[in-house]
Amino acid sequence: MTEDTRNITALLDVMARLRSPDGGCPWDLEQNFRTIAPYTVEEAYEVADAIERGDMGALKDELGDLLFQTVFHAQMAKELGLFSFEDVTEAITDKMIRRHPHVFGDEIMRSAEEQTDAWEAQKARERAEKGADSLLDDVPAGLPGLTRAVKLQKRAARVGFDWTDAKDVLAKIAEETGELHEAMESKDRDHIEEEYGDLLFALANISRHLDIDPESALRRANAKFIRRFGHIEKTFAARGKSLADASLDEMETVWSEAKKLD
Repeated sequence: MTEDTRNITALLDVMARLRSPDGGCPWDLEQNFRTIAPYTVEEAYEVADAIERGDMGALKDELGDLLFQTVFHAQMAKELGLFSFEDVTEAITDKMIRRHPHVFGDEIMRSAEEQTDAWEAQKARERAEKGADSLLDDVPAGLPGLTRAVKLQKRAARVGFDWTDAKDVLAKIAEETGELHEAMESKDRDHIEEEYGDLLFALANISRHLDIDPESALRRANAKFIRRFGHIEKTFAARGKSLADASLDEMETVWSEAKKLD
């Protein structure tokens, strides 16, 4: 048994002990797939955050936390007689081999683009075997909205339902912005929400055409806002003045200073 195998076995044993009715953890015993799912999503975001920050020590820890989520779900499935962790690893191993015939088989692939096309073709065959009626059927509803929008758009683009030029998407964004403005004038909240959603969908589309991950771009914008607002807080604290007592013009001036520091 290799060290890696021993480590996985030890982790599985820890999970089984936590879920044991005889001396296990009460909190872990109360959980089910639905209650654990939010933690699984959260851990995936924490992995992305560690990567964004370039913190490899944190990435190691967060990948461990994410792996534990897989083990947790597999343990609950095992208890219900559905599948085991071994079934999970076997399934993903088989899938990766099946989707890489140019690596594990005799097929010749000359470029990354050809490989991507073959990958998508294989996924389409797998969807057909599962009885999916629509090209969009298996895009997970639980994905973050912007990420799901991009995936839906990519699927539609495979059959030619797509803008030919990113400039066309910019025109669509301008159109949707105008429609949002009109909705705001109407004071109809449901209509405003609908048009705002259309604008977000168009913004997701331009990110796809520019090969930008919208979630990553938004995380960067969030981090920038935090950094610049922090400069405002420190500046006014140094002046002995509360932000609550500062005018918007004063804060805008310091915000402009913060932008120059980036």
